[in-house]
Amino acid sequence: MAAGTLYTYPQSFRANKALVAAQFSGADVKVAQNFKLGETNKSSDFLKKFPNGKVPSFEGKDGFCLSESNAIAYYVSNSQLRGTDEKQQALVQQWINFSDNEILPAACTWTFPCLGITQFNKQDTERAKEQINHALGTLNNHLLTRTYIVGERVTLADISLVCNLQSLYELVLDPAFRKSFGNVNRWFTTLINQPQFKAVLGSVKLATSMATFDAKKYQELHGGSGDKKKEKKGQDTPKEKVQPKPKEEPKPQAAVEEKEPPKPKDPLAELPKGTMDLDEFKRTYSNKDTETVAIPYFWEHFDRENYSLWRCDYAESTEDTKFAFMLSNLVGGMFQRIEKLRKYAFASMIITGKPGSLGITGLWFWKGHKLVFDLNEDWNIDAPSYKWTKIDIDAPETKELVRKYFAWEGPFDGKEMDNGKIFK
Repeated sequence: MAAGTLYTYPQSFRANKALVAAQFSGADVKVAQNFKLGETNKSSDFLKKFPNGKVPSFEGKDGFCLSESNAIAYYVSNSQLRGTDEKQQALVQQWINFSDNEILPAACTWTFPCLGITQFNKQDTERAKEQINHALGTLNNHLLTRTYIVGERVTLADISLVCNLQSLYELVLDPAFRKSFGNVNRWFTTLINQPQFKAVLGSVKLATSMATFDAKKYQELHGGSGDKKKEKKGQDTPKEKVQPKPKEEPKPQAAVEEKEPPKPKDPLAELPKGTMDLDEFKRTYSNKDTETVAIPYFWEHFDRENYSLWRCDYAESTEDTKFAFMLSNLVGGMFQRIEKLRKYAFASMIITGKPGSLGITGLWFWKGHKLVFDLNEDWNIDAPSYKWTKIDIDAPETKELVRKYFAWEGPFDGKEMDNGKIFK
């Protein structure tokens, strides 16, 4: 297993690829302490190991030296991240190239002026927007029936794309722009919430408005001059002319994180505690017989004043979905993204039907009587893909509805159950 030191400046989106890959593979990769861009990488000792003087650069404990971010990420990965067979390996490389050629140059052109790194050029920016729109459309179609870019687990293709898309999502892909790319949004938010990504990227906040050229920041970085400066050597940056770096190498992600917005207020925290012990119900459901113990417990303890019951049905087309596990992955991704809702809610989500007529249906209950996903933007990523119906808890047919969904005994609207997931 690879082990060594990574030379880079903080929050380099290129270095992040290697660091995230190491999180997944278990490689022992440490970031060099006291590294100073423009000094450390110009020293004679550094240039003996890395003649091009660029970062990120990697030095293994065995003395093996490597530069170029994609090569480093590959070296510190494992077979799963690289692709488990020759075809997967080729596809992983295909999407890494797509990420670096179709997304990264346009992303830098669009976002760097917003950070004051480069001068704003309207024509270049509009062209970059069109390129990003086209690239996201390609990704969106690809992810229609897939959870990950290649295969059924995270690969270097996912890692490369996430790292290259991060600044776009944080700065300029506002809700209106990203609305058309629901599949990409689900995939991106699923990955950034996985612990291996969070350990490197931190908490990624999606843009609420589209950032624009920061003239003040540009003047600060360029000594008050409006003229473009010659770029400093020794930076692992795209070669396109539209992507110069400033002489002091500002760090896009770090700049975004300097003033992190306050954590959103828990929208359910001030609701009455109520009489239902939700955790006890979840333990009962997990450890006792569903029909003879858990469901009777639910009816005995359900707090009508402080909780509400809802049914959901997947509202998007699944005609092109070939396998039920693909919809199961969608549900799993949704559960990951609403992790903080667990202390207030319980759900039984069920995948029904056969290829060509697959569907998702579910029964939820949570604290409060409003549609809970509307109360928090972070919870409302997947919910718009479903039709939500509030259930009358006292209606005669509700008892049978609860029994079917909690006990997983269909049929459900004429369809048999394929598999299911419980949110608890």
